[in-house]
Amino acid sequence: MDRQGVGAAARLPASSSGRVAASIVAGRGGRTMTATLHRAWAKDLDVPSLYALLKLRVEVFVVEQARPYPELDGRDLLAETRHFWLEASDGEVICTLRLMEEHAGGQKAFRLGRLCTERSARGQGHTTRLLRAALAEVGDYPCRIDAQIYLTDMYAQHGFIRDGDDFVDDGVPHVPMLKPATRTARQ
Repeated sequence: MDRQGVGAAARLPASSSGRVAASIVAGRGGRTMTATLHRAWAKDLDVPSLYALLKLRVEVFVVEQARPYPELDGRDLLAETRHFWLEASDGEVICTLRLMEEHAGGQKAFRLGRLCTERSARGQGHTTRLLRAALAEVGDYPCRIDAQIYLTDMYAQHGFIRDGDDFVDDGVPHVPMLKPATRTARQ
């Protein structure tokens, strides 16, 4: 949901548990917020963490956007799903996204989804940092997202292009977007 921000996220090293964390300091307009970047495979996600991610998603997509829809879609706990999130120093989850690995037609690809940032944390670069961390893991493979239309410019800044016609999902206009595979992944 955050449309602005600058900064880089490095490829995160995987630990034996599949969970990783790295501290990030974001600053804008004199404000500074330290946020810890987390990444976990679905199987390594503990119940309190999963609850915090789902809580933020419901607050943004269901309550704030006033769009009741079935948030629990069965994909959060699939073996090929990874979760990324930023946690403020007080332990509150302020930004999250879900990265799913897909193998349509036998070709490896990824799908981003459920990217959102808490209202009070927007405009500080958190969404960009989280998105960069996920895309670092995607590497050279193609990656898809069904983006809310007002966010297409933000995704375009990360290499995504329109990949189909606009559609409405639960009353919200979306557009399919693709970050194409690089030459390395196509070989």
